[in-house]
Amino acid sequence: MNKLNLDFSLVEGARKIASNIADDTQKFIDKHTTTSIERTICRLLGIDGTDEFGVPLPNVVVDHIIKTGQINKGVALYLGNAIIHKNLSPQNIAEKISQGQLIITDFPRGSLSEIKEALTSIIQKNIDIIRRNKQKREELIKKYGEKVEPLIYIIVATGNIFEDIIQAQAAARQGADVIAVIRSTGQSLLDYVPYGSTTEGFGGTYATQENFHLMRSALDKVSEEEGRYIRLTNYCSGLCMPEIAAMGAFERVDMMLNDALYGILFRDINMQRTIIDQYFSRMINAYAGVIINTGEDNYLTTDDAYDAAHTVLASQFINEQFAKLAGLKEEQMGLGHAFEMNPDLENGFVYELAQAQMAREIFPNASLKYMPPTKYMTGNIFKGQVQDALFNIITILTNQRIHLLGMLTEAIHTPFMSDRALSIENARYIFKNMKDLGNEIMFKEGGIMQQRANEVVNKTLDLLTKIEKEGLFKTIEKGIFAGIKRPIDGGKGLDGVIHKDKEYFNPFLEYMSIELNLGGEK
Repeated sequence: MNKLNLDFSLVEGARKIASNIADDTQKFIDKHTTTSIERTICRLLGIDGTDEFGVPLPNVVVDHIIKTGQINKGVALYLGNAIIHKNLSPQNIAEKISQGQLIITDFPRGSLSEIKEALTSIIQKNIDIIRRNKQKREELIKKYGEKVEPLIYIIVATGNIFEDIIQAQAAARQGADVIAVIRSTGQSLLDYVPYGSTTEGFGGTYATQENFHLMRSALDKVSEEEGRYIRLTNYCSGLCMPEIAAMGAFERVDMMLNDALYGILFRDINMQRTIIDQYFSRMINAYAGVIINTGEDNYLTTDDAYDAAHTVLASQFINEQFAKLAGLKEEQMGLGHAFEMNPDLENGFVYELAQAQMAREIFPNASLKYMPPTKYMTGNIFKGQVQDALFNIITILTNQRIHLLGMLTEAIHTPFMSDRALSIENARYIFKNMKDLGNEIMFKEGGIMQQRANEVVNKTLDLLTKIEKEGLFKTIEKGIFAGIKRPIDGGKGLDGVIHKDKEYFNPFLEYMSIELNLGGEK
């Protein structure tokens, strides 16, 4: 229903321009790989664990090939060739490299067909794990039934995975549908993935495969108790985007924060590096049936929510097109936005409602992720509870899918379990009492909301036209998004960008592209 009387010729024009922007950027992506993508290939081939110094074996293998100056052909070429000559598993090969017993670039090169044949059974075995996890998720959702109302999404962030489990299970029993385990401060800037279960994170808990496994098992137990499928969320952003996507796929993580622009703007990660990483990470998420969450909400923490609304919509359009190029279905796109208007703004709620309704009408099939008020939370818990209630009302009126729960103690401390219980109670009360209200109301013809939404669409079209002319990288350099400027050759991780050799080989890119109907290797 077009309650906002949007001009959909302008909407489709904006979508087409966003597609052109993504296609243009994809030409750059297709010519490059990164150290993190090559480490991801190692992980997808079954390489895990650390050497005697605690260095992850995928890093050991990739660094080993970098030293020979031949990483631009891809790690898979050399691992497959080593299997032909040594008849060892990738894990055994990695261990021998770490012990200084093997230089895998020294073997005479077999043909590409021989190398592919050597890797086929290993690839099939590990891809099957991901496929079975996707099927298991679908079976559990079918068994318990899918929730129609917005999914209540909460965060745990103790730093200790075992304490996180206690808090996550409590929140799920209180009514939460999605548990996000916040990463330890600064993990996005680590160019490796920590190993094993961890208990000493700061401001969050390290994203490791073992931590994913422990939390997934704990939430499965509560799912069975509650008769609801409880989803698990983590973060494949930062310098290890695709690696964390692969680890999540192996452990049935259901949602991933996955947005290159977030890393560029808010973590100062080099734009070339993370745009390349984003493509492969999203392809893995697409194959695994994972819903990605994008980070447009963060723009409004540094820019004004009223003035910068069109930058959010422009980014949503671009993120949608990048997601499609990676094989994600619309239902897997948790495009982000947020309730961040200044409470002192006259008719602020009306503008927020128009904004949320606009996102729903423009992206009708997306699993929109709506973020709560944070910027203008003051520590006054009574006012905070009202602000969150207004946010909850908009979510149910506009049919947002992923509802990151607001906390009345935002701006005071990390929420107590009792804080979450009160916030969940608030949301469930509003969602139940206003369940069908959105279907019962229409918006005034030519009124404030229709005018506002159409103004934002027009500004978005103008902005996308400028981005198409200048290119995405140049736009980011100029600080169009969130008012933050980043240079194309600055930030963390630029040294991990690799121009592909004509012999470059990534079997997973090829395999997943075909499975997702994207064609062959790029």
